Amino acid sequence: MATIITMPRLSDTMTEGTVATWLKKVGDKISEGDMLAEIETDKATMEFESFNEGTLLHIGIQAGETAPIDSLLAIIGKEGEDISALIASDATAAPVKEEAPAPISENQKSEIKNQKSEIPSGVIVVTMPRLSDTMTEGTVATWLKKVGDKVSEGDMLAEIETDKATMEFESFNEGTLLYIGIEAGQSAPIDSLLAIIGPAGTDVSDLAKNYNAGATPAAVAIEEAKSSPVAQAAPVVQEASTDGHRILASPLAKKIASEKGIQLNQVKGSGENGRITKSDVENFTPQAAPAPVAANAAPAKAENTATAKPYVPAGQIATEEIKNSQMRKIIAKRLSESLFTAPHYNLVIEVTMDEAMKSRAIINSVPDTKVSFNDMVIKASALALKKHPKINSQWSADAITINYHVNIGVAVAVEDGLVVPVLPFTDGMSLSQIGTSVRDLAGRAKNKKLLPSEMEGSTFTISNLGMFGITEFNSIINQPNSAILSVGAIVEKPVVKNGQIVVGNTMMLSLACDHRTIDGATGAQFLQTLKQYIENPVTMLA
Repeated sequence: MATIITMPRLSDTMTEGTVATWLKKVGDKISEGDMLAEIETDKATMEFESFNEGTLLHIGIQAGETAPIDSLLAIIGKEGEDISALIASDATAAPVKEEAPAPISENQKSEIKNQKSEIPSGVIVVTMPRLSDTMTEGTVATWLKKVGDKVSEGDMLAEIETDKATMEFESFNEGTLLYIGIEAGQSAPIDSLLAIIGPAGTDVSDLAKNYNAGATPAAVAIEEAKSSPVAQAAPVVQEASTDGHRILASPLAKKIASEKGIQLNQVKGSGENGRITKSDVENFTPQAAPAPVAANAAPAKAENTATAKPYVPAGQIATEEIKNSQMRKIIAKRLSESLFTAPHYNLVIEVTMDEAMKSRAIINSVPDTKVSFNDMVIKASALALKKHPKINSQWSADAITINYHVNIGVAVAVEDGLVVPVLPFTDGMSLSQIGTSVRDLAGRAKNKKLLPSEMEGSTFTISNLGMFGITEFNSIINQPNSAILSVGAIVEKPVVKNGQIVVGNTMMLSLACDHRTIDGATGAQFLQTLKQYIENPVTMLA
């Protein structure tokens, strides 16, 4: 049955959207994750992703046209399906909507109308934004404002953790923060009541109670907020300076400072009351190191930098419960779906690395050039994918999509899990360009500064654990890709060359394939081509 796609709500203040351009046309095959159109909101032009697959049967809003949110944007279904009734009814037919809600009674309609009419003048409801393409709920990491604070347009309201990163959320309104609907550390679906902004002293208790009808009530009642506004704010991280004064810093600023080895007492805060923000830490330039301590001075007391753990006597059971982050939840969901829906199989090949090691040494002898073995594997994979495009494919119920462009995703381990930044058009990049891009993306991934768009559109994925001494492993496919390459460590060991046992360097590569799209012989041919490129790096320059 056909599915109606409506004009999405891509920002908290968006009431209508303009289709800047369509990226698909009627008759095109659509896979889950494909970009349908570029939509201009009141704040930005954003790519709009399809969460359905099938054929694009109808476009309801043409490029350049503007329509309210929830207007009929497109219809996706089976090729040749009759959708005339859906178009005629202007997307009001309930059967085409997934999980359509139960009909609303006249009494309920009247009640909703009365509730909406009671929104006080000048009051703005701020909802949980959708900050990434896969985000279904968000967690408030910390509030940067508390109830009663004045809020200006452009002020940062909160730090929100998505499934991919922790991002500062900006206010597009001004007034007084009257109510907080999701406390620090709590999670809620997108479009849940996040906060209410309006004129100081406005009573929004009824609005707060009625906004999310049927949803979990806000953690703190509005009456408590009025009597104790300080309790509404997330605790601000404080560090002591050398002169005994307290230093105010957000948790995200503290985290980044810890990762970069920056002492907060050296950073000048630009926020309210000298509060240190994320940008203050990122833009901080360390001062010159102090002079060495005299030889006869007493040694400083050593500090244990490891995470403190409680002392547990031998033989005593001890456990610790760690709350799942949004990233960890999404990783669990996506990888489970991949493993249980795609029939995986693995192909393993051993690659001789002697020539690659010689070539890398020569390349890195050029000033300002730094290429890793992983960069060489990425380049070789891109070239091999051009020769074996079936590896660079995606499965859908109706068709296999073969990508003739190569966008390689590189798995990067971060504190909360794993992210996969993407190198667009990898086959057209030089080794040095790949090296520079990977270092930049990996660095920003670990600091949670990647944009959602930089983690979209991969056609093939590479995961490398060689730096940890892992010689061989199998990965789970990063769908909608059809394959993922696992790269092991380079090992020095006895090998046979020309009938003689000599010392050589080898590396194991494991290719996990989706059997729905890639047959065993196809995967084996790809690995043979990849092996030839890596063992003869000069061929990658041809």
